[in-house]
Amino acid sequence: MLYRNYRYAKWDGTQRIFEFDASTLMDSLSEDFLKRGDISSALRDMLRNGVKSLEQDGSSGLRDLMEQVKNRRRQELQKHNLDSIIDDLSQKLDHIIETERGTIHDRSVAADSDDFNLDNFTSDEISALQDMQASRLKQNLHFLDNLPVSPSGRIQMLMDYDFLDQQARQEFQELLDQLKSQMANNISSELKDQMQGVSPEQIQQMKDMVRAIVEMLRDKSDGVAPDFEGFMDKFGDMFAPDKPRTFEELLEMLSQQFSQMQSMLDSMSPDARRELEDSLNSALDPELQGMMAQMAELMGQILPMSDLSRQYPFLGDDTLSMSKAREIMEQLQDLDKLEQALREAARTGDLSDVDIDALESLLGDDARAAFEEMERMVQMLKDAGYLDGDEKLQLTARGMRKIGQKALKEVFVNLKKDRLGGHDTDIRGAGGDILGDTKPYEFGDPLQLDMQATLKNGILRSGTDIPVRISPEDFEIYREEHSTRAATVVLLDQSRSMELYNNFQAAKKVTLALLELIKMQYPRDSIDIVGFSLYAHEISEKDLATTSWNMWDSGTNLQHGLMLARKLLSKHRGSTRQILLITDGEPTAHLENGQAYFNYPPSYRTELETLKQVRQCTQEGIIINTFMLENNYQLVNFVDNLTRINRGRAFYSSSDSLGQYVLVDYISSRRKRIAA
Repeated sequence: MLYRNYRYAKWDGTQRIFEFDASTLMDSLSEDFLKRGDISSALRDMLRNGVKSLEQDGSSGLRDLMEQVKNRRRQELQKHNLDSIIDDLSQKLDHIIETERGTIHDRSVAADSDDFNLDNFTSDEISALQDMQASRLKQNLHFLDNLPVSPSGRIQMLMDYDFLDQQARQEFQELLDQLKSQMANNISSELKDQMQGVSPEQIQQMKDMVRAIVEMLRDKSDGVAPDFEGFMDKFGDMFAPDKPRTFEELLEMLSQQFSQMQSMLDSMSPDARRELEDSLNSALDPELQGMMAQMAELMGQILPMSDLSRQYPFLGDDTLSMSKAREIMEQLQDLDKLEQALREAARTGDLSDVDIDALESLLGDDARAAFEEMERMVQMLKDAGYLDGDEKLQLTARGMRKIGQKALKEVFVNLKKDRLGGHDTDIRGAGGDILGDTKPYEFGDPLQLDMQATLKNGILRSGTDIPVRISPEDFEIYREEHSTRAATVVLLDQSRSMELYNNFQAAKKVTLALLELIKMQYPRDSIDIVGFSLYAHEISEKDLATTSWNMWDSGTNLQHGLMLARKLLSKHRGSTRQILLITDGEPTAHLENGQAYFNYPPSYRTELETLKQVRQCTQEGIIINTFMLENNYQLVNFVDNLTRINRGRAFYSSSDSLGQYVLVDYISSRRKRIAA
């Protein structure tokens, strides 16, 4: 006995019940493709908007990912308060000062209690030492009492202060190192980690590096090739592990680092920004500060400040340290870059420039899975044979058939009660489909004998003797269904008004459905498509889906369309011939000496020349059935004249019901049944 193991997990909303297949994707592409006539544009829209399906879970698109980026950015901005950097700086300084005050107080108490081990000193010397210590403690306390309120002012004054408390001295030095590291971060994010407990030698090395960068920037500005290789040989280790490979990469790195600091400063209130700038300048060596200012100025001349440098509207309450604020600025800039990449991908349909690792880092595993599914969609359509090509995607013949089948399905969605069959004919002869019932043979009938019925008739007539004697009156033959061959030309109005009133897409969809119907149900039939606006032209089957309305020329030249249709139908004189005219306006152009003559409102001459072609069709036995998408007076009047001459039919419709009228009429006039 075969046993199967099943594993169950709690539903968390991420599970996919159905997976997309190529057929579902093509159904999603079809509508937009018919509207635009461009598979690349349709695919781009699918990637932008995702795949929505009633039967399946749907998929995220680039718009959804961009919305996630915006939400993530909004969360950060609503959480933090950037001005709190100054509060954090003040709190650290307060702690340092209070620690120093505690030591001063403890030493003052010890001095007052005579708790000294001065056995080898005279009383006068002891008294002098006590007075000296008291004086120093008093001076230190006076110094601390007169420190300014601003953090930058306190930092500047404390740099010249001789701390009595070792912990306070160490915390102040760490604070200075943090400020220096933020300035070093303007050059390289790796340098900020090297600025903890920095030595004078390291400061000098940084000065030499900044001076070298300034020299390269000046060379670049003067049109001289910078000595980038020499620079990296000397200072490359300071950029490890992500060393720039070219001078341009170094410029890009510097621009990104400077833009982070600039964004942080721009996003603060004016007072807080000024205070932070003063604090940073207080901690920095004046010579190094001047060189970095030169570097920033030269960079601005050579490379415009990064587009990522922008002001962010922080609205939250959470306090930030400077290092944490810098991390958040980097994250916000990464979100900005990701949003730009997603927006560009939505514009072009090219997903290759989106950093999928950054996407996962910023938005999570689900976002990565959604993006990878988008990448699989294109390959899935190629593997299924619907699309072909690399840089320029093209719809294959199989893809065209799929779109035609989709159009046929949509057109027939409201026609389920109609029988796919045909009208009756009195024509008899060979070549039809055999039916289930039989009839006695008559002279001229095809000899499709029902042997069982024929033998039965012979036995009933002549008895059971063997061999059975059969005469012609015993013959029983199968009835046949005779199928006529139809030749159809669809005259598709491509004038500007067809798109202005949203009619062209529906007309094209119906034409595709007709093509698919004939291939599936009536393979012996023929169908041609003629588009007409100022001039008429034949549209091949492979070009139908990509054809569009004529946005450049005005005019509805039905005369030329009928002329071309007659020429195409002249090849099928043994078939039932018909023209299906789909239009939303009366004729406004005709040919004179091979050139189109346009006039609006329509001229009498244009109508007269068009009706001459209608008479020619009538004389040649070509039926014209007209499907009007408008019912204005001039169009109705013209179509009345057309149908009176041709004895065809006219239908007033809308773009929504056009398919029903066209296909019901085609099918109902398609096939006849023998009634012998």
